[in-house]
Amino acid sequence: MKSVVKVSWVVFLILLIDQSLKIWVKTHMALGDEIRIFGLEWALIHFVENPGMAFGYQLSNDDMGKLALSLFRILAVAFLVYYIRFLVRKGANWGVLVSFALILAGALGNILDSAFYGLIFSESSYHSGVAELFPAGGGYERFLHGNVVDMFYFPIWSGYLPEWIPLWGGQHFMFFKPVFNIADVSITLGVVNILTFQRQFFLESADDAENVENTPEEEESGQSGPAQEEEALNVEENTGNTVEEMNAEEENSEETKT
Repeated sequence: MKSVVKVSWVVFLILLIDQSLKIWVKTHMALGDEIRIFGLEWALIHFVENPGMAFGYQLSNDDMGKLALSLFRILAVAFLVYYIRFLVRKGANWGVLVSFALILAGALGNILDSAFYGLIFSESSYHSGVAELFPAGGGYERFLHGNVVDMFYFPIWSGYLPEWIPLWGGQHFMFFKPVFNIADVSITLGVVNILTFQRQFFLESADDAENVENTPEEEESGQSGPAQEEEALNVEENTGNTVEEMNAEEENSEETKT
């Protein structure tokens, strides 16, 4: 199976899981509703909508900020598609390709929310009913202005930090506070895998680029690095032989005079 097909399957499967879960949450839960995962108090399906970036962070509350973020995501996806095709042609290893496929799938998952959810869903509200898919009156927002659906919430620990901690001492702190989705997890896993396990690939790419830059200079001289070294050794050896011959001639000349 070709690498492009494998990458496409990774992206498709992540999108399928991400969108299936988001649609289920949107059509079965009201904003703020919670479902415990395996009955745990610190592992929850907690429905919130995010108008901004990953893990619930916001770029801006106004329409221009949301539109700018959506356009940025589209440009990022276009670049990722181009770069993955470049990596495939270059023969990048499977780990690198999977990492970028995860990032691409996550970016696409959140783009679908912001681009189309405002068109195909009615507006969700807090604790008063669920959204309707393809409502008769139309969606709750314009194209590229929809909200991203988040649902995973893991408030593992909550309390006040010790007073001796600089800056944040005595303040209330919760770990892990952000609410996120499958797309966010996919992007994070891709980035972490690149930074942790795939750095060698980029180091090798940098070495290849440096070798390519040095190649024209070697071609101008007509020889490669090892050949040049061999020539230098030969020149040095010939020089040594010439000196010895000159010394021998001088000695013969002196003997003849004597």
